[in-house]
Amino acid sequence: MEEEQVIALPESIDMAENITDKTIRIGTRGSKLALWQAETVAEKLQAAGFKTELVIISTKGDQVLDKSLAKIGSKGVFTEELEVCLREGQVEIAVHSAKDVQSTIPADLELIAFMEREEVNDVLLSFDPNFKLERESKAIIGTSSTRRKAQLRKYYPNITTAESRGNLQTRLRKLEEKQFDALMLAYAGVRRMGYEELIVHTFPADEFVPATGQGSVAVECAKNLDIELKKGLKQALNHTETHVCLLAERAFLRTMEGGCSIPTFALASLSDEGLSITGGIISLDGAILLRETMQGPTVTAEEMGEELANTILSQGGDEILRSIRAERGEQV
Repeated sequence: MEEEQVIALPESIDMAENITDKTIRIGTRGSKLALWQAETVAEKLQAAGFKTELVIISTKGDQVLDKSLAKIGSKGVFTEELEVCLREGQVEIAVHSAKDVQSTIPADLELIAFMEREEVNDVLLSFDPNFKLERESKAIIGTSSTRRKAQLRKYYPNITTAESRGNLQTRLRKLEEKQFDALMLAYAGVRRMGYEELIVHTFPADEFVPATGQGSVAVECAKNLDIELKKGLKQALNHTETHVCLLAERAFLRTMEGGCSIPTFALASLSDEGLSITGGIISLDGAILLRETMQGPTVTAEEMGEELANTILSQGGDEILRSIRAERGEQV
């Protein structure tokens, strides 16, 4: 199994003057949230002395809105077109929501930075300030996430879920049109877009464990990009603690061979004792939930993620995966 390449850097880098002479073209999707992420990357690069330019690229996930993510494919639906631009040299870096990055990166590309993570919780938004989610609730909740649908079915069995594709503003319009009673999203995107006043419920992260990478922004480049430039970009953008956590989470996801249409979840955190990672998988109907937690030194982050995934697979996770893929007509 391939491991993601991590560029080892010294504490500080004296960048050659000509490194910052180059304009860094930043590939991004065109939604307001994606642009917020790309502009945040641009600001950090500008503060480090780089010139920047945003290049907006439409992905399959943006174009196909009448099908669920599970039906249009689980690999690279929000990243593939940006990766083509990296290969062709149209952009130096691509900016993604870390949770949208496929479990295995193509061999000619690499992730060079993970930006500091926002709060990881899932939240509910509603235009009704009196909306309350209770165990017996029979509300209709909008979400396009397979994981969230399965978790809702487990903990709130009377809830009905409704497909909710599109950017945040499109989803909020559907909510305002009362296509559903509440909208389930990641807190990070809600905060970044300034819709915190609509939050009516916050799901505890130890129960609704989030998707791998939720709350962080990932920066990708072509592996053949100038090494000194890569080092300079990483120094300007990478958040070390977040990076360590996501190495563990992504090792878990890679070993599980999961994608955004598979209801896996993983969350790592750091403390004085080292790294702790909780991860697992849930069946589509919410009936079977496998979840374990492991702790160890930060230097073993990837090994811990892999070990956790293998533990989950051996406990029946492999059967859940086979069942999901068979139900969808995928090769098992």
